[in-house]
Amino acid sequence: MDYKQNTRAQPYNKNHHFFPTVQSHKPHFLALHCQEVGGKNFEESMSHVDNFVKELLSSDALKEYSRARVYLDENYRSQEHFTALGSLYFIHDSLKNIQQFDFKAKKFRKVVGKETCSETLESTPTLEKAKFPQDYFPECKWSRKGFIRTRWAMADCAFDLVNIHLFHDASNLVAWEKSPSEYSGTRQKALAYVLDRITDQRYEKLPFFVFGDFNFRLDSKKVIEKLCSDATMQTIRTDNNEIHKLVFQETDNDRKVILQIEKKLFNYVNQEVFREDNGTSLLEFDNELSVFKERLHEQEIGFPPSYPYSEDSSQGKQYMNTRCPAWCDRILMSPSARDMLLKPENEEKSIVYDNIGPNVCMGDHKPVFLSFRITAGAGKPNANKHKCCVVQ
Repeated sequence: MDYKQNTRAQPYNKNHHFFPTVQSHKPHFLALHCQEVGGKNFEESMSHVDNFVKELLSSDALKEYSRARVYLDENYRSQEHFTALGSLYFIHDSLKNIQQFDFKAKKFRKVVGKETCSETLESTPTLEKAKFPQDYFPECKWSRKGFIRTRWAMADCAFDLVNIHLFHDASNLVAWEKSPSEYSGTRQKALAYVLDRITDQRYEKLPFFVFGDFNFRLDSKKVIEKLCSDATMQTIRTDNNEIHKLVFQETDNDRKVILQIEKKLFNYVNQEVFREDNGTSLLEFDNELSVFKERLHEQEIGFPPSYPYSEDSSQGKQYMNTRCPAWCDRILMSPSARDMLLKPENEEKSIVYDNIGPNVCMGDHKPVFLSFRITAGAGKPNANKHKCCVVQ
């Protein structure tokens, strides 16, 4: 779930839509992953993050979650380490026995009370944090992309939770040049880095969930070919002969402009194609996860592209004309984690993968969540079921 400061005249509060989701699904264990804490102007807005967390911890909606662990990477003065990631975990009173892993001591410790950690996450023993090497994305002078990993054990089940933020598309024009784009290759490299890191020999291999802003994009070249199959393309160049703008016009109908593309402009005439039937007609161009099909699993997507939504509080369903809408925000899991998900035949909606606040402004990313049950001590007599909810 992204947290960004809303600069519009009418502020919105994401918690007003987050809390009903929690109350509806009533998880015993709640994991909330945030990226870009403090927003793009984090030096000015970081104080809003503290207010956001205080409201969460003191809310009536979470009053039965008397244990919590909050990790906020707020130290923006440390360019070497700053990732702007936030990982928040809430444990319901009904979940009696839960432990968290100490990566330095290499053992689990019982979770008691509420703790908030920030500024010095590098020395916090209950998490592993890393920022991607600068040469992974040389176009960006100072990238905040990276990951945070925590490890949990409850009722004979142990698993890792990984908060991740991968690299974006810096230019729509570059993304259009070839299929797949060079940016998808950069994200593939970074994701492989994370998967290799969390499955190496330093610690016992466990089931894992990876959720955050993967920045996965549709294959721009192929999407544009589909959207503009009957159009002609005009290329507008700068004085240096570099492509500045692409204009796609219908061959008839008074040569109506249907798509304009610039570095940070993607203005398509009919946004309904991204919303109608949750945009499923475009899922064929969502291919970045296919490289990891043996290592990562995802529940079927049944919600519209999660980015880039308008940040105007009156335009909750409207996309900005900055990027081609895409399913950037995802919840993925290892095959062994998928096997933990319990879906009894008599519980039709025991696994729910959806977004939050579909009709209201939630910022430029629409948060997504996965609610599911796991069986404690699977295969053992009188096994208990625990409800989990993870939010991206």
